[in-house]
Amino acid sequence: MNKMKKHSLKTRWYNIIFKHDTKAGQQFDVWLLILIILSVLVVCLDSIKQFNIRYASVFLALEWIFTAVFTIEYIVRILVVQKKTHYLFSFYGIIDFLSVLPSYLSIVYAGAQFLIIIRVLRLLRVFRILKLVRFTNASGYLMLALKHSREKIIVFLGTVLMIVTVMGALMYLVEGTESGFDSIPRSIYWAIVTITTVGYGDIAPVTVAGQIIAAVLMITGYAIIAVPTGIITAEMTRANHQIENRKPVCPKCESMVHDADARFCKRCGEKLPL
Repeated sequence: MNKMKKHSLKTRWYNIIFKHDTKAGQQFDVWLLILIILSVLVVCLDSIKQFNIRYASVFLALEWIFTAVFTIEYIVRILVVQKKTHYLFSFYGIIDFLSVLPSYLSIVYAGAQFLIIIRVLRLLRVFRILKLVRFTNASGYLMLALKHSREKIIVFLGTVLMIVTVMGALMYLVEGTESGFDSIPRSIYWAIVTITTVGYGDIAPVTVAGQIIAAVLMITGYAIIAVPTGIITAEMTRANHQIENRKPVCPKCESMVHDADARFCKRCGEKLPL
């Protein structure tokens, strides 16, 4: 009898924590999101010097209260879920773990508590709570486009790396240590800053030859910026066409991101219409 009662309680908490289509589950998630926002706000305020001086003890107490709540929630998630390893190594499982880890690390390493800001990633659950899954299909297009264009992107990044290496070494020879180009790595850093059109100005060429090289690199930078944009845009267009013609919309979560031979939705498990 106690075993059945324990199983029933476990199932009830599982439905509250992991099911987002029940009233209790939605209320749990809403309160969880409020706590996440408040905890992130406390960390942000704690980083402001004048607030830290006046309210350091208050922020510390609030931080540990939030940490205790999230730790209990994380432990309960592990206890009620059936496939524990699946949850522990899932995206949300890792984020849940990392959200409580910094507070405990701060006992040994001062300042580690500011890594609590990673809790903001838990707000991604808002898409499930507010039934915005249909809008996350855009992420499916983007991920598929990035997957298809990865070889082109790797070649592009390799080309850029070679350009900045050659230009950096050339500027090291042309300008020398007098102009701040005191090593090839530092000169490569200048080339990266210049080709990305950031231009910090901490290092600048003073010779005519160096300024010509810099001008060529700047113009090259403007041309290079458009390359990855064009690659990803073309792949997103193809991914959009591929996804929309691959499988019908899931009747439950309205997702269109499915494998070619899928019979069930990979997002919610609902059987797909033929």
